Amino acid sequence: MSEQNSYEILGVATEASFDEIQSARSRLSQEYSSDRKQVEKIEAAYDAIIMDRLKLRQEGKIKVPEGIRFPEQKKPKPAPVAESSPSPSWLQDYLDTPSQWDIVIPAMVFGVGAALTLLAQSPNDPVLALVFTFGLVGNVYFITRKEKRFGRALLISLLAIVVGTTIGSLLANLSGVPLGNGGLSAAQVVNVVTLVIFWLVSSFLR
Repeated sequence: MSEQNSYEILGVATEASFDEIQSARSRLSQEYSSDRKQVEKIEAAYDAIIMDRLKLRQEGKIKVPEGIRFPEQKKPKPAPVAESSPSPSWLQDYLDTPSQWDIVIPAMVFGVGAALTLLAQSPNDPVLALVFTFGLVGNVYFITRKEKRFGRALLISLLAIVVGTTIGSLLANLSGVPLGNGGLSAAQVVNVVTLVIFWLVSSFLR
């Protein structure tokens, strides 16, 4: 399809503006909407003219409006969708998305502590205090290595102790059996529960 034929099909002059060319294309497409072949001919003529105008633009002979060069800019941008946060913003600052090793390594460390706790011979066994201290130090270490904030890690660890001892004491009072009768002592229950809390905190908080 020659350049002249393209302009003739749209019924516009060769010096027509882009607005005139687009207007002619829209008018003719609507007029011949029932004739698919004619509409295709109109579209082909329009494309040929646009391609020719773009070529002239690249050669610096004419200026092509931005709307022609980048027609997608005419499309209205979708309204931004506000993302709903499942938790408060302050909590998001403390939550962490751990890697597999961030979960496994603390689990192994605190798991050893829990095993030693269960092997304790009496509520006054020094192993219990040693494991408790070991768990606190380990928890502070695992959290500190994420954000390099020792004070924050220590505060979180102390809160974990409060939660762990509270839950452990409640469980020991509700279902604990004295060690001498074959069950666990309250100290053992508290230690194990606190170690579990340490694991959760060190894995999922920062």
